[in-house]
Amino acid sequence: MMQPMRRQGRASPLLCLSAAILAAALLPGAAVADGVTPSEARLLRDEVKDMFYHAFDGYMQHAFPLDELRPLSCQGEDSLGGYALTLIDSLDTLALLGDKERFAAGVEWVGKNVRFDINKTVSVFETNIRILGGLLSAHLIASDYATGMKIESYDDQLLHLSVDLAQRLLPAFDTPTGIPFGSVNLLYGVDDDESKITSTAGGGTLTLEFGVLSRLTNNTVFEQVAKNSVRGIWARRSKLNLVGAHINVFTGEWTQKDAGIGTSIDSFYEYVLKAYLLFGDEEYLYVFQEAYKAAMHYLHHDPWYIEVNMNSGATVWPLFNSLQAFWPGLQVLAGDVDPAIRTHAAFFSVWQKYGFTPEGFNLATSTVQNGQRSYPLRPELIESTYWLFKATRDYRYLDVGRDILASLQYAAKCPCGYCHISDVETHKQDDHMESFFLAETVKYLWLLFDLAVGPDNIVENGPYKYIFSTEGHLLPATPEITLVDEHCLHFGDRGYSSGDGSSIQQSANCAQFDERRTVSSQNSLSNVLFTTRSYIKGVCPGLSHAQKLGISYHDEQDNTQNSRSHEHPDESYADQSSVQIQSSSVILISHPATSPPDEPLKTSSRAQHLENIVVTGDSEPIEVTDATGGSSEGNTEFFSEDTLSISEQIEVTAEEIASQDDHIEDSTS
Repeated sequence: MMQPMRRQGRASPLLCLSAAILAAALLPGAAVADGVTPSEARLLRDEVKDMFYHAFDGYMQHAFPLDELRPLSCQGEDSLGGYALTLIDSLDTLALLGDKERFAAGVEWVGKNVRFDINKTVSVFETNIRILGGLLSAHLIASDYATGMKIESYDDQLLHLSVDLAQRLLPAFDTPTGIPFGSVNLLYGVDDDESKITSTAGGGTLTLEFGVLSRLTNNTVFEQVAKNSVRGIWARRSKLNLVGAHINVFTGEWTQKDAGIGTSIDSFYEYVLKAYLLFGDEEYLYVFQEAYKAAMHYLHHDPWYIEVNMNSGATVWPLFNSLQAFWPGLQVLAGDVDPAIRTHAAFFSVWQKYGFTPEGFNLATSTVQNGQRSYPLRPELIESTYWLFKATRDYRYLDVGRDILASLQYAAKCPCGYCHISDVETHKQDDHMESFFLAETVKYLWLLFDLAVGPDNIVENGPYKYIFSTEGHLLPATPEITLVDEHCLHFGDRGYSSGDGSSIQQSANCAQFDERRTVSSQNSLSNVLFTTRSYIKGVCPGLSHAQKLGISYHDEQDNTQNSRSHEHPDESYADQSSVQIQSSSVILISHPATSPPDEPLKTSSRAQHLENIVVTGDSEPIEVTDATGGSSEGNTEFFSEDTLSISEQIEVTAEEIASQDDHIEDSTS
């Protein structure tokens, strides 16, 4: 295994490469093309629109109603479930382009013809982001006059399909960890021989679609299982606050411990931030802030990102993979624009070298990684280009967009659509076109140039702010989605008030979309990353104690014990009973590294001191673990006597919580 790269001493080849790339990419006038003018941006936008219709018409004429187009042979193929995947994935792009006629026709056909009671085993991840996300986005556009795309005859058919599909995905979540199986049969549930190994992205990229569905239907089950999955992953993070790439959904053991921001992990980071932006749930913000800080500390070798062992931080792969290219766009949403600019410049330099970004580029050798030579029309670099132009209005990003468009037109265009590039050095075409080319790649490219012209679309000029799913689907921050009648009140820092409640500061948990949540480049990222956590006060019928007060933490020792308990329940019961808390009780464990026993907690930073909160659910007890994520047994050196006795000092029953809530309500009314 390679040793971790050092930040001082003799310059490494990686750092030399970075310096050369930045010198070339960031100097004024360094772009290959001359600056794009507003009039040219209009022509480029129209060219992208023609690109969309060349591919969409090719699909409709030669592949529909099969899932995807084979653009070289002008044939179709079923790649996911056999339910017109590309059409569903393209619906909101049609709406974005203002094509009401084809949008309405597509919605009507899907509502009448698509059914999910079929004997097909499908990917939970892909079905969620492509099909469920596509249905929900199209429903929200077709049912709302404010979008300008309201379909008069539409009667929530796509919403009914969404509910049916999500219910058929639910059996995948029936696991001890709450993390779903990777695949599920739409008719019979999870197959007996289904693998128990899934990716972190697979378990962490459900919150937006499932959360929106819950809020549209008033059925909290969907949002709850998606949130439990995120908790199941985050509870098993390493002591470095890193997550691995693959995990066993039964034991919770990591089967691939490589931590990175790309393959198998990428959208986990994306969805915890976007779930906060869309729903206003600060638990997601807390997870993002901790995960982001760890990623920037252990994975970031400016301007690149590498893969490391999640436990030791040792370098595993000095590799840029194409899925990492979403990261600068995510940083823009988080308000951390400066490193996003540098990283985007480095990533685009790889595109300039080959005309496309390969799936893998070895940073140590500055060559394409063997076995990762293809470019399957991925959108991530274009997505980040759009967000950086939106944040900076730097016309250099229009030059980037023009170069990307030229590459696609020159090397990827084929008779009936656009082809995968099987080798970025030879530009050999492959007879396949993923549905995300129309859902994301073309969408972000069109939005980039439309923004330069003077935007005329529902995203920029519509009645709502939109969050883009990882498949590029438009999820609006409507009151129906961002405001939930069972949301209660947030009161100050996490913890319990003094007798008079004077230390509690009241703020409404209305979760409205606020421009301040997307921090401008002028503001410090700490405005987002160090928002104080709070607990929810009031009667919240859809929220458990765990939702109100925190999440549990586990490590692989816990996973082994849990696995053993499934095999020998009688033997393990006595051992577990000593560290289990009865239903409806709470234990707070302060972090020993930041909270010395003799030092009082400061109200303004209390969230940093209460880093480990273990809460039982309403029915089943859970095991108490230490503040570092490991088992408390054998780790007493991490705790002072005061810390170890906290479980005895602070046990709050459900009745006591209710009593305190009543007292707070009286004192603040």
